Amino acid sequence: MASPRLLLVHGSVVNGDATWAAQRPLAERFELVVPNRRGFPPGPDVDHVDFEDEAVWLDRFLEPGTHLVGHSYGGVIALLAAARRPELLRSLTVIEPPCLAIARGNPVVDAYEAQSAALWGTTSDPESFLRAFLGGVGAPQPSRVSPELLQGARTLMVERHPWEAEIPFDELSAARFPKLVVSGAHSAAFDAVCDVLEARLPAERAVLPGAGHAVQRLREPFNEVLADFVERASQD
Repeated sequence: MASPRLLLVHGSVVNGDATWAAQRPLAERFELVVPNRRGFPPGPDVDHVDFEDEAVWLDRFLEPGTHLVGHSYGGVIALLAAARRPELLRSLTVIEPPCLAIARGNPVVDAYEAQSAALWGTTSDPESFLRAFLGGVGAPQPSRVSPELLQGARTLMVERHPWEAEIPFDELSAARFPKLVVSGAHSAAFDAVCDVLEARLPAERAVLPGAGHAVQRLREPFNEVLADFVERASQD
């Protein structure tokens, strides 16, 4: 019997290998597919990134029975891709996708969106931009900004803002595959977004503190939650 197939979609700043390094042990139980999105090493720079285009691009990695997992900007892409091709999915997991529009009207979310939007007008220097962005999402600052991180920062600077995404809840709620929403208990704004996703998809919810926005870096706690969810979804 073939192992369940996990398609892991990374977010901003770093590529798939870096984002999902802590999930490598899952290769003993699952087939892991970890593409590097356009604009990230080892590929060339790009002029623009649009989550809608990325959802279409992701089609090439989808096969019947895929368990789709997306982190951050990759979570927005995963939500759109799942609504496009629900017949190919066995399950969907998203980790703190910044689709802030779904929780507009919440003062914390509105303030976070305004703060995030303002960042794009502050500097044209990739390293300064990267450090400001990491501070905004509560991520640790690197002691040295490598060429790979600088490329990720340049790509981040040309991303279409994720809070512009319109999440197709009608299609997603009608889809029969199970959904899981994961948050890290570090940000009231991300908590609010994940609350909406949990209710409207509808989805199971896991809250795993300790790694901020990059919940998957917790390794075992996250891996066990994901593995249990995927295995139960595979049996449905």
